[in-house]
Amino acid sequence: MDAAPVLLADIGGTNARFALAGLDPTVLDRDSIRTYAVADFPSLADAAAHYRDETGTHVTRAVMAVAGRVEGDTARLTNHPWVISASRVREALGLESLHLVNDFVAQSMAIRLLQPDDVVPIGASAWTTPSAGARTFAVVGPGTGLGVGGLLVRGGRWFPLATEGGHASFAPGTPEEIAILERLSLDYGRVSNERVVSGMGLVNLHRALSEIAGVDPGTLQPVDITARAEAGDRRCQHAISVLCSVFGAIAGDLVLTLGAWDGVFLGGGLTKPLLSALQHSGFRQRFEGKGRYAAAMARVPTFAIVHPYPGLLGAAALAADPDVIGEG
Repeated sequence: MDAAPVLLADIGGTNARFALAGLDPTVLDRDSIRTYAVADFPSLADAAAHYRDETGTHVTRAVMAVAGRVEGDTARLTNHPWVISASRVREALGLESLHLVNDFVAQSMAIRLLQPDDVVPIGASAWTTPSAGARTFAVVGPGTGLGVGGLLVRGGRWFPLATEGGHASFAPGTPEEIAILERLSLDYGRVSNERVVSGMGLVNLHRALSEIAGVDPGTLQPVDITARAEAGDRRCQHAISVLCSVFGAIAGDLVLTLGAWDGVFLGGGLTKPLLSALQHSGFRQRFEGKGRYAAAMARVPTFAIVHPYPGLLGAAALAADPDVIGEG
């Protein structure tokens, strides 16, 4: 592996973030970070070429994390029309190697590099730096969609898990959530967790709650709902409260599914804006409320990631770990 900078990318349904890193993954060149709207470019290759030309950077290697399932050489963004071919992007940019990974693989790998100031506990959790040994973590985060991943630590090695857990079926836990599911089913048929816990999900929740109340909500964006909630709109506040509670239930289910008893990290673009709401919501109550496993769940810490670029940090960690990306 050479010492040249590595091109990093974290591609979501709304934003494309790029940066450079050397072989030391803790040294993410903050001055190199750029964020672009994916809607402004016809393809990932065009966005990356724009970054290269804007920064005057020459690279031969890249690690790109994308919000969609990676199948061999190809990935299709779940919430944007881009279809990405690693070989075509590599050829277009003149790279020697390009590793395409799911965005929550990168989010998961970032866990090993997070510092105390990069996380905020939700509940009475205490931060301890992840250490080697047999440990299992979960990562889940709402943004344009809902990302889900995991991180296994075994024998001193770190193994990120690529999942599409955001598309698991939404399981309502209250009579009100049952009513919400009934309304969303009219629009979507099957309702996934992403339809409820995401930016789009917040809009869906507000619309469903408005319809239950016999009110036409009009056309709103997530930012409209959060702004109105801050201004005192009770229905918008309630929509956020429901999202936080369902988020807690989903995160708790993930612990049971993965055996992630060592902790859950909350990422995604919505977690930081909703941090105060999460801390004062039913998140932990629903997280812990798992019947016969409630006592065990109460001991599982949950942390909101407040590092500004965890996807890029995780991509840098991947670039420095040849075993994980298959260069070893």
